[in-house]
Amino acid sequence: MRLDVSVPSDLVLAIAVARTGADISERLSLRRDGEPVSVTEIADSHGTRLHRIEVGVGMLDVEYEATVQGRGVPSPTSPRHEVRYLRPSRYAESDELAATAFAEFEGLEGMGLVNGISVWVGTHLKYVPGSSQPTDGASQTFLARQGVCRDYAHLGVALLRARGVPARVVSVYAPGLNPMDFHAVCEAFVGGRWWVVDPTTLAPRGTMLRIATGRDTADTAFVTTVEGQADLQSLEVTATADGLPDDDMTAPMQLG
Repeated sequence: MRLDVSVPSDLVLAIAVARTGADISERLSLRRDGEPVSVTEIADSHGTRLHRIEVGVGMLDVEYEATVQGRGVPSPTSPRHEVRYLRPSRYAESDELAATAFAEFEGLEGMGLVNGISVWVGTHLKYVPGSSQPTDGASQTFLARQGVCRDYAHLGVALLRARGVPARVVSVYAPGLNPMDFHAVCEAFVGGRWWVVDPTTLAPRGTMLRIATGRDTADTAFVTTVEGQADLQSLEVTATADGLPDDDMTAPMQLG
């Protein structure tokens, strides 16, 4: 990733694989105009690892690579987390979509409700790169009926919360994704466990790697400008796995 930093800036990156118990070998390099930049790692919820940097004017080059062996396990969930992921949030306005959620999914509950919402979002939206704005939330996506993975995830999360299912957004590395990029999926809390839901069906869930977890992409964006200005100049994401499994999207699956 290359960023053009036009004024001194305070940035937070969410690009490292989350700590979930898997064996991780990794390297992170940050350089401004070729010179190393110091970074502070911050532990966030659910194994998320943030990297905060204060950087001066110049071209910032970020390189991250990781090899992961084995599968991790989801972090424990507390009643506090359940309540947090039931509330409306910046990009998942579940309160605005409550009437729609009850009308469209009347009579469904549990995993039947989760699968029903996933299929509905996947069939009612069209995947169109560049069709949405970074500030669009679930309500705007519902009206536009198009978007990218973050929009699918926001709408899915909002509809689930509106029906009383705790739901959250997870950014992942997704081998098999085409076009390759950072990817966003949902997690729904049913029966005491978090189940991964991907209404786009663009990549098999079995090889996805968790990066960041939160209420919506305000918590999971790969780069956040806390202060200053840093414009993205280029981005290249590559994720591969030793074999891509078949994926029955109606079968419950957990994300490590």
